[in-house]
Amino acid sequence: MRTFGVEEELLLVDERGVAAPVAPLALADAPAVVGGPQVSAEIQQEMIETQTSPLLRTSDLFAEIVAGRALADGLARPHGARAAAVAMSPLRLRPHVTDDPRYAMMLERYGATARHTLVCGLHVHVGISSREEGVGILDRIRNWLPVLLALSANSPFAGGADSGHASYRFVAWHQWQSAGPTDVFGSVEAYDRFERLLVDTGVILDKGMLYLDARLSHRQPTVEVRVADVCLDARDTAVLAALVRALVETADAENRVGIPPVAVPSAALRLAEWQAALTGVTGRLPHPVTGLEGSAVDAVEALVAHTMPALQANGDDVIVRRGVTRILAAGGGAGRQRAAYAKRGRLRDVVAAAVAITHEQATEDDDLVA
Repeated sequence: MRTFGVEEELLLVDERGVAAPVAPLALADAPAVVGGPQVSAEIQQEMIETQTSPLLRTSDLFAEIVAGRALADGLARPHGARAAAVAMSPLRLRPHVTDDPRYAMMLERYGATARHTLVCGLHVHVGISSREEGVGILDRIRNWLPVLLALSANSPFAGGADSGHASYRFVAWHQWQSAGPTDVFGSVEAYDRFERLLVDTGVILDKGMLYLDARLSHRQPTVEVRVADVCLDARDTAVLAALVRALVETADAENRVGIPPVAVPSAALRLAEWQAALTGVTGRLPHPVTGLEGSAVDAVEALVAHTMPALQANGDDVIVRRGVTRILAAGGGAGRQRAAYAKRGRLRDVVAAAVAITHEQATEDDDLVA
């Protein structure tokens, strides 16, 4: 069983539901942490990122996700704000860039993209034993990433209106130059050449700006899957993380016995991701193996079936089956946000509901409670 952990980017909102630039003040109050979740700044002052420890059990990961959200919320409250797990602000906002030399350089070089892009994603890290293993895994998970995006879609509202998308974060995030899928690499040498080529163009500052859907982490021995919206419900975050770990383990097993990657070009994956962002789990989605038109539900079921042996080995099969059923029934975070809006037609209600769901307490009957 591999270790795994997550990073969640959370939006800070005031009592009106408007994004609040209080992260610097909130983080100044953060205690020194030894073990457990941690928090850090992001490019915009209206965001705060939480990071879990690397863990083995999904129930332990869920507990740290909940604790990280509570930590961020507790730091924001004295400054009149709450932490909400929404991938974009439903209400209009004017972001404030965090005071940092790197962010200042990005602001100078990248104009409105750096000034105005405020999106909150979910990054899942899964441990690997070598970079060779990691590249073999990246080559074999790429066709499944649109399904993860569909399951996580949690940004239907943006800038004061319904975007028509389940994940408008996908649209906003892809203003950045290197965001998106990659072709099959085949070797560490090819992966390294790819990274050097992109950096040597001078268009991006460094490897830290390789905003790929999945990559080898530059800071720790992990595969980092970055395609997902931050999930509204902490249980959904844990389910996505369990699926990603099982997907990584399945890909490694395939690589070890010489099963080749699915031969789908990155341009086709980009189309699948765009469709996943448009309709989430409620519409159409190309099948992750055949690439042919199908339903998102069929694609999700294919992902669960593909990863089931690894899920069972990790003890995550029941958690994932029930979690996926819950996500499909509600339409994911996007569906729950739209349901909140449908009651009175007020975006402020959407934000209030999002804050409440972000910090919902699990019950003893929940599969994720240890």
